[in-house]
Amino acid sequence: MTALSENANNSFGYSTSTVTTASVMRPEAAKSSYRWNRENYSVNRRRFDIWRFVLLLLLKLTLNGKKWSYIGGYTEEKFTDRRKKQAVWIRESLLELGPTFIKVGQLFSTRADLFPSEYVEELSKLQDQVPAFTYEQVEKIIKADLGKPISKLFRSFDPSPIAAASLGQVHKAQLHSGEEVVVKVQRPGLKKLFTIDLDILKRIAQYFQNHPKWGRGRDWLGIYAECCRILWLETDYLNEGRNADTFRRNFRAADWVKVPRVYWRYTSPQVLTLEYLPGIKISHYEAIEAAGLDRKLLARLGAKAYLQQLLNDGFFHADPHPGNIAVSPDGALIFYDFGMMGKITSNIREDLMETLFGIAEKNAERVVNSLIALGALAPTNDMGPVRRSVQYMLDNFMDKPFEDQSVAAISEDLYEIAYDQPFRFPATFTFVMRAFSTLEGVGKGLDPDFNFMEVAQPFAIQLMTNDAGNYSSSILDELGRQAAQMSNTALGLPRRLEDTLDKLERGDIRVRVRSLESERTFRRLSAIQLGTNYTLFICSLMISATLLFVHQYVTIAVVVLLVAIFPAWALFRLLRQLDRLDRMF
Repeated sequence: MTALSENANNSFGYSTSTVTTASVMRPEAAKSSYRWNRENYSVNRRRFDIWRFVLLLLLKLTLNGKKWSYIGGYTEEKFTDRRKKQAVWIRESLLELGPTFIKVGQLFSTRADLFPSEYVEELSKLQDQVPAFTYEQVEKIIKADLGKPISKLFRSFDPSPIAAASLGQVHKAQLHSGEEVVVKVQRPGLKKLFTIDLDILKRIAQYFQNHPKWGRGRDWLGIYAECCRILWLETDYLNEGRNADTFRRNFRAADWVKVPRVYWRYTSPQVLTLEYLPGIKISHYEAIEAAGLDRKLLARLGAKAYLQQLLNDGFFHADPHPGNIAVSPDGALIFYDFGMMGKITSNIREDLMETLFGIAEKNAERVVNSLIALGALAPTNDMGPVRRSVQYMLDNFMDKPFEDQSVAAISEDLYEIAYDQPFRFPATFTFVMRAFSTLEGVGKGLDPDFNFMEVAQPFAIQLMTNDAGNYSSSILDELGRQAAQMSNTALGLPRRLEDTLDKLERGDIRVRVRSLESERTFRRLSAIQLGTNYTLFICSLMISATLLFVHQYVTIAVVVLLVAIFPAWALFRLLRQLDRLDRMF
């Protein structure tokens, strides 16, 4: 559940100053706007809509690299402006395609290693602006999942939802015991829609994986599998309930954080019942001011809460946007929506510490090795350019004091380096960076002088101090290990030299020389020969079609011309490849 904003952003939740149903989209008004929401929406039409979006996207991406497609000539400003407009179009298209693609777009907003910064920034604005479904459907789902009608389960149940999102909607209710709750009900037909969409997305992932340009160096099938895992987890409300319970236990000793309690008796895979905890949305600054709450303190508490989740608990909220955090009348933070959570295991923490020590030492080699261990960097044959990029960043990153750094600026620099490079940020890392940036923005909204890095500094010092004992003691072990390794290497060196000389004498050692220029020339010659074959084939088909047309065989002539389109398209792609090979010389 997320706090409902003052303009009803269709997220799950509630806010004392903003609870309203007036702007929640009604199903009867929205059926004409969203095809996927229609009962008679066919699978074939769904495939057509999705592939139309994908093919249009491919066309737009292809034209981006064609300088002739820019009116008045190509400039960097026109290129950037075009990508910004495309990013808005992508976001709006994903909203039109419905729940699956809204969630995929939100997940892709964390993949700055795959997409340009303009796309990532726009996708991060993607909100669940989808229509509500009818109360009759709500009654049917609750009865099927909980085994009893609404009247037996609740003393009162508001038929109008206080919020509607891509996965479901939230209704306010009251138990027979008198406790006020909110009931989150999953959208009908959601799993069926997910099954259809994910099957189509798998084919799209396979297409991109085999694409000569967009498939190179990217594991699209792996990305698809990760999206499937996260999407199916979010459809399981029992999993969300367990996440809420864990999150609540982690903050049981903190009276400045409140987490809604789960009512398990009224919870199932498609229904989640939580304690009603109204509050003021954390970005509703005027209401916070009017309630007499300290905005500066709230900014620091928000950062402190997230740092505790990340560094102490290892279990953190992966989507802490302003709609998911509210403030109670007594100044405590209220967290909502536990469908997407992140975990940091002990081995990841050790590798992160190794990265921190490498950054502190300005040691690019150490940072690169730790990033490889984290899975954030794909090792290549030549790591020199990557190492130099990291060293450049370290030299510039350390110019300012730690507390003067900006999380948003650091994230932007990281993503700029990562895009189209061997960097492959894991989901955990990108969730953390996005959350840091979001919380820094919320903090500055509450307090213009707020600095997230300044709040984080004591946590970082404490973390490094706690590990200092283990780290310093491990230095002696490491020195001993390296000394033993060096002595073994020195003792074994004469024997290895002798073995190498013996292999040279026997001819067992082969030296392989690779000439890139020769390989390019051979590829070019092969492509020219293939292009000649295509040209002859196309000419034969054109002559045949002409003769057939002259002799009044119009239908057959048209069929022959249609057949000629395929080798013509293959020839066009081959000419593009030849053009790239020419530019390589």
